[in-house]
Amino acid sequence: MKTIFHFCFLISLIFLFISCSEKEPPKPNFIFIFCDDLGYGDLGCYGNKVHRTPNLDKMASEGIKFTDFYVASGVCTPSRAALMTGCYPRRVDLDVNARPAGTIGRQVLFPKAHKGLNPNEITVAEILKTQDYNTACIGKWHLGDQNEFLPTKQGFDYYFGIPYSNDMNRDFCPLPLMEMESVIEAPVDQNTLTRRYTEKVVEYIKANNPQKTGKPFFVYFPHAMTHNPLHAGDAFRGKSANGIYGDAVEEIDWSTGEILKTLKELGIDKNTMVMFSSDNGAAKPFGGTNIPLNGWKASTFEGGQRVPFLAWWPGKIKAGASNTAMVTAMDIMPTLAKIAGSSAPADRIIDGKDISTQIFTDDETSPHKFFAYYQKEQLQAIRSGKWKLQLPLDSMYANIHRVGFKEGQPLKLIDLSTDIAEQNDLSEENPEIVKKLMGYAEQIRNDIGDLNVLPNNQRKAGLVENPVPQLLKQ
Repeated sequence: MKTIFHFCFLISLIFLFISCSEKEPPKPNFIFIFCDDLGYGDLGCYGNKVHRTPNLDKMASEGIKFTDFYVASGVCTPSRAALMTGCYPRRVDLDVNARPAGTIGRQVLFPKAHKGLNPNEITVAEILKTQDYNTACIGKWHLGDQNEFLPTKQGFDYYFGIPYSNDMNRDFCPLPLMEMESVIEAPVDQNTLTRRYTEKVVEYIKANNPQKTGKPFFVYFPHAMTHNPLHAGDAFRGKSANGIYGDAVEEIDWSTGEILKTLKELGIDKNTMVMFSSDNGAAKPFGGTNIPLNGWKASTFEGGQRVPFLAWWPGKIKAGASNTAMVTAMDIMPTLAKIAGSSAPADRIIDGKDISTQIFTDDETSPHKFFAYYQKEQLQAIRSGKWKLQLPLDSMYANIHRVGFKEGQPLKLIDLSTDIAEQNDLSEENPEIVKKLMGYAEQIRNDIGDLNVLPNNQRKAGLVENPVPQLLKQ
């Protein structure tokens, strides 16, 4: 009997030792690199033969490349609002700024903006904070320049960057470089921005190495480039085959390489997911390309809203993978929440979907029934599966490089699987497809509105009555 008792006691001890020694695997780190106005065709891994992008091409060969990744707007502020909140910009009231309807220049926030991302919105950083992440935003914010709206009020522990676009260098408000909630340089030397941002990211990664802190990190790295006015550092200026635009692209590639190198040197690359994308397509006059797509920044053609998206996580993401699923920047928030062991907020409508299956497996099924293309508050197109319907419009908001409305567009049905340049109308041959997509258009119109149609499910942006400029204190 004693022998049996001792044997059972020994087995119990063994099981107790095993259960105590089993620890949950550490939560992964996340880095999201978000360029400004970088085109679909600007990287070697997306077919560019002029720009030298060896680090990004290697990132694609060691990770996954998405061919049908969409941002929720063709311009800066609404695109970034969607990435942070997982929602269409119109749902969170950041499809336009606070200027009165009918005036020009309503598409993005400007210095001394009355409007900003409502602090009551839940950002991807705030979700990750609930999972004990250290969080940093290093780069261009553009979701409100008032203190109430800065990254430090939206879930980020640390902020270093410019609060809006780099062309907003006004006499009354020289382009400010901020750290936390203070301006530290104005006007900032834009030739040094990409390098300084990169150095800050590397510094942050080293200081917040989970092997030291015991906590994972999330770094949101929104570049100032390749937005006009274009700049590049001394080591890159004049070195590319495509002028200053190519110089800026190649410096971004260097920057990405420095980050990946740092992760490997610290031995945390196999527990870090790095993503790379752009806030909208390339702008027409400045040297970028959206080939083979049609259109430019600020349009609802494919070139305005379909952008590069790479994801890299050695040992977790299949090397050299490519995925044709229709996915969006709105999906990033629920996806990172899921991977981190959390979930998207359940107390509000979230438009994004978890795309971890599309990232980690060969699943090329889109989680979206449809995707809606908005230009400011106007619904202009719908995509479902391979089909895109350019809606019939009497008049339409034009590209920001034109003034006001332009003459409307006729209905046009495009098969994007065979006509990526949107040249051929197949509506007459496919009336049932047209009817189906028109139904989806009515569905989203009833949900978040349209031009002259009020939204039923919109959450209001933040507003301040007396905004002040962000100035360097003497």
